[in-house]
Amino acid sequence: MIIDWVDVPEGTIMRGTKLNQIDALVSAYENIERSWLLKEVPRARVDVAAFRISRTPVTWEMWGEWRNEEFPNPTHPVDQISWADANAFCEWAGARLPTELEWERAARGADNREYPWGTAWRDEAANTFEAGNSATVPVGSYPDGASPFGVLDLAGNVDEWTSTVYAPYANAPADVPLVEDWAADPHITRGGSFRQHRDLARCSRRHSVYEPEKGAGFRLATAA
Repeated sequence: MIIDWVDVPEGTIMRGTKLNQIDALVSAYENIERSWLLKEVPRARVDVAAFRISRTPVTWEMWGEWRNEEFPNPTHPVDQISWADANAFCEWAGARLPTELEWERAARGADNREYPWGTAWRDEAANTFEAGNSATVPVGSYPDGASPFGVLDLAGNVDEWTSTVYAPYANAPADVPLVEDWAADPHITRGGSFRQHRDLARCSRRHSVYEPEKGAGFRLATAA
């Protein structure tokens, strides 16, 4: 199996969102609740060690190599995969799932961009609900959505597992939940999918798998 690795250098990330920006964000997007975005608070400067991350999510072709099976749409990203199965695939491939912080570093680079490609929404940059595809598309179909490091599909197509179990950020507002008992799995997902709206494509947006969804997609990571 050939993996197209992207080297992400050691650097600093401005993780999360400032509290005084939350109300404006709620107004800017449709049908979102303030509590969903409070999980991003506070913004903090965090150092991230160098790592490698796959340029695109794992495809059904790659999954088939592990399962010794053939699947339809081999160039599309896997979806509805449980966290345990995603983690097992990573171990088989000699890799691991990215941490939530690594995922945000790969998407955001060193600045405060809203989306992996910049500060303004672009319909041609991500396969979210707004694209109207109603399904996954082959990985790499949205090159205009590349992150500062050239990582693709970090917004839309499939929501992506990380290795990080949900918990509030340090010094989060008191009303941010300590756990999300309503989630189907405690691990954080990032990026949103073709089923979800553009607010999930934001670099700061913390998510999880909620019913009726049963899983997500994922990509590979390793130490540098």
